[in-house]
Amino acid sequence: MNSEDLKLVVQQHYGDIAVASNKEQSCCGPTSCCSPTADIAFNDNYEKLAGYNPDADLALGCGIPTEFAQIKAGDTVLDLGSGAGNDAFMARSLVGETGKVLGVDFTPAMLEKARQNVAKLGYTNVEFRQGDIEAMPVEDNSVDVVISNCVLNLVPDKNKAFSEIHRVLKPGGHLSVSDVVVRGVLPEKLKKAAVLYAGCVSGAMEVNEYLAVMKNSGLQNVTIQKEKVISISDELLLAFVSPTELADFKKTGAELLSVTVYGEK
Repeated sequence: MNSEDLKLVVQQHYGDIAVASNKEQSCCGPTSCCSPTADIAFNDNYEKLAGYNPDADLALGCGIPTEFAQIKAGDTVLDLGSGAGNDAFMARSLVGETGKVLGVDFTPAMLEKARQNVAKLGYTNVEFRQGDIEAMPVEDNSVDVVISNCVLNLVPDKNKAFSEIHRVLKPGGHLSVSDVVVRGVLPEKLKKAAVLYAGCVSGAMEVNEYLAVMKNSGLQNVTIQKEKVISISDELLLAFVSPTELADFKKTGAELLSVTVYGEK
């Protein structure tokens, strides 16, 4: 599957989640069942954090990037793959009235939901734009902090994504991104499964390769701030690999991880 086809898979998948979340009896929420990979333990709990808005929380993240982002009052923050606005609203609680938060997302239905949420909240310093992370609609050297939550693994060209991040950051700016990576090697059948790509699994890079891409983009002081092992049920894996292949995969000791990574321009 080529990169454009992968993007369409992702756009359709997250568009369906956004639409389902607007229905009266939607299953989306802190224990979301909307995703075909809903039995993977990804999402962290935001409910007690400043800026939390339940309408924006579709349980699609794999960390809390704002936790380590060192966001200050007055900062301009860019949230990549902003979805319904969950992390953007967290960032807004930190930048205050004097700062600005910009969200960029690829999926029209998500943008519509985010804009509905920001209208309900009455924020005048939060904006959502449609765009591709590989070619962001954001000015050079314009952002103090970039955040992203379980999104960059969905971008087919990670080199372009991190080069774009480097481009839009101000000199001295930094990023804090939560993402899914793998320590070891995923079986080829898992890498090729489109449904697992949209669910943040098969697009996961090997952790050291992921960090190397960040450094090669020009980012410095790249460090993992937090990591946790992600559990995947055997039932889900057996939908894509044979029992023998699953047993062989487990013998390798490979792990799927959620990491939150910091880097500076």
